[in-house]
Amino acid sequence: MARDPNEEAPPRTILTPSTLNRLVRDLLEDAFALVWIEGELSNVSRPASGHLYFTLKDGTAQVRAAMFKPRSGWLPFKPVDGMQVLARGRVGLYEARGEFQLVVEHMEPAGEGALRREFERLKQRLAAEGLFDAARKRSVPALPRRIAIVTSATGAAIRDVLSVLARRFPLVAVDVVPVPVQGGEAPAAIVAALARLAEAQRHDVILLTRGGGSLEDLWAFNDEAVARAIAASPVPVVSAIGHEVDFTIADFVADLRAPTPSAAAELLVPDRSDLLRGLRRECERLVQRLRARLQASAQRVDHLHARLQAARPTRRLERGHERLAILRARLDRIARHDHERRCARIASARAVLLTRDPRAHIRRSLEHLAALASRLSTSLARSGERRRLRIEALGRALHATGPLATLARGYSILIDPRSGRAIRSVTDVEIGMPLTARLVDGEIGLRVEGD
Repeated sequence: MARDPNEEAPPRTILTPSTLNRLVRDLLEDAFALVWIEGELSNVSRPASGHLYFTLKDGTAQVRAAMFKPRSGWLPFKPVDGMQVLARGRVGLYEARGEFQLVVEHMEPAGEGALRREFERLKQRLAAEGLFDAARKRSVPALPRRIAIVTSATGAAIRDVLSVLARRFPLVAVDVVPVPVQGGEAPAAIVAALARLAEAQRHDVILLTRGGGSLEDLWAFNDEAVARAIAASPVPVVSAIGHEVDFTIADFVADLRAPTPSAAAELLVPDRSDLLRGLRRECERLVQRLRARLQASAQRVDHLHARLQAARPTRRLERGHERLAILRARLDRIARHDHERRCARIASARAVLLTRDPRAHIRRSLEHLAALASRLSTSLARSGERRRLRIEALGRALHATGPLATLARGYSILIDPRSGRAIRSVTDVEIGMPLTARLVDGEIGLRVEGD
């Protein structure tokens, strides 16, 4: 139908090329999220900027694609024309030229696509069985004494690990268990190595490691048998497979995952400089505590020494001898006094005799003298006997209270020959210490021995 010429025309929307391209770009980005696309590489170029530009094509069509830094630098392979790849990216539009393109975030050889699908299936199945649960994982010892490293004996990973271990903690013992880390024979070799280490029970931790590579290169560590061997190992297993962006089934099952082999070595052992600083701090604390205990012990020893000096057996014997000497001196004075008194009486009687009838006086004097002599003799004998008995009693009392009587009953005194002090407690001796046992009739050399 013809439009009425008098009818007003609808307003026209006029766009610029940049506006149109921006609208188309927004529509494409909103309509498509991340897409996976498989195709053949062509027109691959990498300018000085480091970005990667190429075309993905199949038998009937092609699409331009770009992979920008830094993702282009993370590729584990070198893209070349004719290579079949699997790419993941976002659909977009290059506004400056109005060209439809794919902005690639991840790319891998197309053969890895089937491997990645197999990886996801095995990952989901083992996760459902609980092999990835944190509750079943064991803690890695903070200071292992012996480490087993399961890896290739000629790879770069073992050199990095050994270098870090030697630098951080050279005291740790390291056993390298060489195994192939890629290829068809690698899974069985890794499983056998883990079984031997579990049976030996000589190691505190096992490090399972290798350097980086493609998904196919790392596939031995996605093997189900390897995963179950790691889960069954009685020794904690640390995995360090490839680079930080690489993840394998072994990483999920292992008790601890390290991003790189070098990082695994740093996780396994402490830094010796930190340990030395800690040891110095502990030594200083120990020295301070020992000094305080030594000072307290010295004060206690001085106190005990003073008490020992006041109560030692030799001092008691000295006091007994002094008392005995005093008693003997008193006895001598008493005997001399009695003798002098009796002599005076005899002299007085003799004077009386001289003044009277000599014969009668002499007779009476002789009789009296004889009586006095008899009394004197009896008195001296009794006085001497009493003093002898008293001295003997004092001697027996002194002997009974002295250490010699105790020794005579079968006891002995333990003496430290170095200081001459008596041993009063088991805390005063130590194993290997020489002692002297003092008996009633001599001394015996002894040495302390343990149980």
